[in-house]
Amino acid sequence: MPMPEGSFAGSLDAAGYVEFHAAGNPAVGEFHCSECGYGIVVQHRLPSCPMCGGSSWEETAWSALSRRRDFPIQ
Repeated sequence: MPMPEGSFAGSLDAAGYVEFHAAGNPAVGEFHCSECGYGIVVQHRLPSCPMCGGSSWEETAWSALSRRRDFPIQ
């Protein structure tokens, strides 16, 4: 079943698994809070969600409008 346009659960693999990333972990890219959907862009470490205090993030699916992510996670 295709994902609705604008959905941020694009990190699904073939089995339907969504990878979650914990606050405090090193990360680079665009993420959405798995609890409230708040979106952020990070280049170092994932914070707690500033909207709901959540600590679990989903990586936003890549799109042609996204920037290249060719710098290393530090």
